[in-house]
Amino acid sequence: MIGRTLGLYLGKRFVKSVAVVFFTIFGLIYMVDFVEMLRRAGDNPNASAVLVAGLSLLRTPAVSEQVLPFAVLFGAMSAFIGLTRKLELVVARAAGVSVWQFLTPPLLAALAIGLFAIGVYNPASALMRQRADSIETDIFKSRSAGHNTGLWIRQKSKDGQSIVAAGASSDAGLTLAPVTAYVFDPKGRFLERVDAEQARMVGNEWQLSHASITAPGIEPRSLDIYHLATNLLPSQVVQSFVSPESVPFWSLPRVVEDTEDAGLDAVGYRLRFQSLLALPLLLAAMVLIAAAFSLKLSRMGGVGILVLGGVGAGFVLYVATKLISDLGGAGVLSAPVAAWTPAIVANMLGALTLLNREDG
Repeated sequence: MIGRTLGLYLGKRFVKSVAVVFFTIFGLIYMVDFVEMLRRAGDNPNASAVLVAGLSLLRTPAVSEQVLPFAVLFGAMSAFIGLTRKLELVVARAAGVSVWQFLTPPLLAALAIGLFAIGVYNPASALMRQRADSIETDIFKSRSAGHNTGLWIRQKSKDGQSIVAAGASSDAGLTLAPVTAYVFDPKGRFLERVDAEQARMVGNEWQLSHASITAPGIEPRSLDIYHLATNLLPSQVVQSFVSPESVPFWSLPRVVEDTEDAGLDAVGYRLRFQSLLALPLLLAAMVLIAAAFSLKLSRMGGVGILVLGGVGAGFVLYVATKLISDLGGAGVLSAPVAAWTPAIVANMLGALTLLNREDG
C-alpha cells in the first residue's frame, strides 16, 4: 500500500489544483454576471452597485456548481502534469508504487469533494439562488409581471377531477393567465370546458374570472367568477413552478412526494436527485480521464495534444450526460438509469484506458 505521507502529499496537491481551477472559474462567472446585472439595472434607481454585487454573489454558486466536474478534470490534469514534470511520479514508480496506488488519494479526494458538494454546497447554493430570485423580482418587478409556463395541472376535489392549462403565471404561481379548465365528474365523465382570462387560488379553490363555459348539449354561458374546487395546497402549486436546480438536495425527496401526491409530474425532481447522488462517481471518472491523458507525458511527448485529448474526452462525457439526462427528462429512460449510466460508463472506460497503457 502507498505510504501515509505520500498519500497525503498527493491528495493535497490534487485538492489544491482543483480549488485553484474552481475558484478561478467562480470568479470569472461572478464578473460576467455582475456586468450583466449592472447593464440590466442601469436605469433602475433602486438598484445600487452594492446591491447588484450582492445579487450576483448569490447567483454565482448555483451556476458554478455545474462546472465542478470540469474543475476536477482540469485540476487533476494540472496536478498530474506538475508531478510528472518534476519527476515525482517517476521516483514513486521506481520505488514500486503502481499507478493505481498513487491514484487512490486523488480518487478518494474526488469522492469527498462530491459528497461535500451534494451535502453542503448544493443546499447552500440552492437557498442562495432562491434568495437571489426574490431580490431580482423586487428589483425588476416592473419589467416582469409573469413568465411563460405552458403548465398542465391535474387535480382532484370533492366535486370530481379537472385538468387546468395555464399559459403564464405570476405571484409565485398562485395567479395563472390565460386559463383553460376541463372539468370531469367523480366517475371521470366530461362535464364542461371553462376558458377564463385569469385564475387565482383562494383557499381551497381556483377563482376563474371572466369565464366562458362550454358543455355538451348546453348553450355556452359566461360567468364573472367561476369557482373550481381543488385539493392542491399553495405550497404544491408553488413547487410546480420551481426548477429542480433550485431545490436543495435534502428537500428533493419531500418535493418528489408532494408533487406526485398532487398529481403533478415529478420526473425532473427525481432526475435531479439521482444526478446529485451520482456526482461523486462522475468526479472520480474525471480523475481517471485526466490520469489517462497526463501520466505518461515525459515518455510519450506531445503535451498539447494529450491535454487537448483529455479536455475533449471531458466535453464528450458532458455532452453524453446532458443527452442521456434529456432522455430521462422526457421519460424515455428511468431517472436512475439516466443519472448513473454516464458516470459508470466513464469510470469503466477510464479504468480500461489506464489498464491498457499501464498494465497492458
